[in-house]
Amino acid sequence: MPYGDGTGPLGGGPGTGRGMGRGGGRGRLGGNRPGAGPGGDCVCPKCGTKMLHQQGTPCYSINCPSCGTKMMRG
Repeated sequence: MPYGDGTGPLGGGPGTGRGMGRGGGRGRLGGNRPGAGPGGDCVCPKCGTKMLHQQGTPCYSINCPSCGTKMMRG
């Protein structure tokens, strides 16, 4: 604030506002896991059983049909 009254010079150029140009978004591969899209498999971390990922249902909410452990994205 060079003028002492809180106004300062007008403008200031591109990208001078708060949070501008710092890449505060989710990044190139945002999401809960990079590359995790609608396709792929759910894998059991205990026994290794794989099953097709069902869109709209997170793998961690599915129990393994073989051993009952929570599945994870694979």
